[in-house]
Amino acid sequence: MTSAPETANHLETETVHVSLGDRSYDILIGSGLIARAGQEIASRLPGIRAAIVTDSNLEQVHLQPLIASLQQAGIHATPVVVAAGEKSKGFETLEKVTNEILKARLERGDAVIALGGGVIGDLAGFVAGIVRRGMNFIQIPTSLLAQVDSSVGGKTGINTGYGKNLVGVFNQPQLVLADTDVLNTLTKREFIAGYAEVAKYGLIDRPDFFAWLESNWQAVFAGGHARQYAIATSCRAKAAVVARDERETGDRALLNLGHTFGHALETATNYDSSRLVHGEAVAIGMVLAHQFSARLGLISDDIAARVETHLRAVGLPVSMKDIAGLPSADVLMSYIAQDKKVSRGSLTFILTRGLGQSFIAKDIAAADVEAFLREKLA
Repeated sequence: MTSAPETANHLETETVHVSLGDRSYDILIGSGLIARAGQEIASRLPGIRAAIVTDSNLEQVHLQPLIASLQQAGIHATPVVVAAGEKSKGFETLEKVTNEILKARLERGDAVIALGGGVIGDLAGFVAGIVRRGMNFIQIPTSLLAQVDSSVGGKTGINTGYGKNLVGVFNQPQLVLADTDVLNTLTKREFIAGYAEVAKYGLIDRPDFFAWLESNWQAVFAGGHARQYAIATSCRAKAAVVARDERETGDRALLNLGHTFGHALETATNYDSSRLVHGEAVAIGMVLAHQFSARLGLISDDIAARVETHLRAVGLPVSMKDIAGLPSADVLMSYIAQDKKVSRGSLTFILTRGLGQSFIAKDIAAADVEAFLREKLA
């Protein structure tokens, strides 16, 4: 594995290609990409109009620069603003956004642009996949988590009371513009939460990258080349998996490391971002996955402790005890049973045989998981 490039005054835009035949697309990673968005979009989709789906927080900061960029390229844009937060990923907001796009008389050949983090990307991508049976879709992710994970790969959807992301479609974007400048506007908590998904790629199958993060995470937080390198490495890792397994019939499930536990925790907190955000849930879930792997004798306790130590060092929660008011283990198990990684009633988890040696473990005994959760909640 190569090391991050030396620091320089100018960061060249990096391109990561997602190879999916006639649905292939580029991820552009670099500074100033919102200002270039109109040019990049018009060159790929000439003559379109667009809806920009964003939230009430991002509306104040990034919406007008994007509209100006689109206007310079001759693209008329209709903004659709929803409330910030995970609770916008539901049927009520889906209906609102759908109606706004239809009211604007946008056509099938026009585009839905997601300007936001994972919530906006998932919601807007779902809308783009169903309105007029499919419109063009462009991702402009504004959070670290969205830039390295949710904007890549075409998974879109909304939450229900039964669990997270249980209603949705696979809908690949035509383009992803990951403007690294926008990350400077994130709160510290938002950036740290997104870092959990960066670390995930090392823990799946890139142990050298995880070791690099252990030594360089402060430089990633500071910005510059180290940050861009970490984002590009994460996108390449995900793009490679998506190209092999677009619809998660095989090893794309590895990208869910930590997510089965994490989604249950998000459901248990009713998607209340004041208590828990997605990246924090994933961090706790990855620690639990490594601890459960150790419980099953797959890895040593030292490896699980190493993962926990790094995630704690960057400021992430690493234990269910870090979340106040969680329900009992049997309630958490009911949420796990609704998770998408369950097949015909058998529990499937992403576990590991070593650092960066994750694998899909099927037919895990529910009694073992529940006993493990009881212990960790005690």
